[in-house]
Amino acid sequence: MLERKQRKNRTEITFVLPADVPPGPVSVVGDFNGWDPYAHPLRAREDETRAVTVALPRKTSHSFRYLAAGDYWFNDDHADAQDGPNSRVHT
Repeated sequence: MLERKQRKNRTEITFVLPADVPPGPVSVVGDFNGWDPYAHPLRAREDETRAVTVALPRKTSHSFRYLAAGDYWFNDDHADAQDGPNSRVHT
């Protein structure tokens, strides 16, 4: 799931997953972080989810995927679009 907060010059996108599906650590990896699997790990929240927030420029579009333990790549079913093997988010 994606949560959005519009700010003056940026959009804060929060990438949200259930706390235990898939099990183990998960990161959001995309063109906004150079596809670096260590840049944006999801952290546990009190509502039994895990999430990370990334600030992106307004009126842009970005490719991303999630990377879980065991080199398991997957997409977000709630993304704005799909682009080949990647999910897309529009700010």
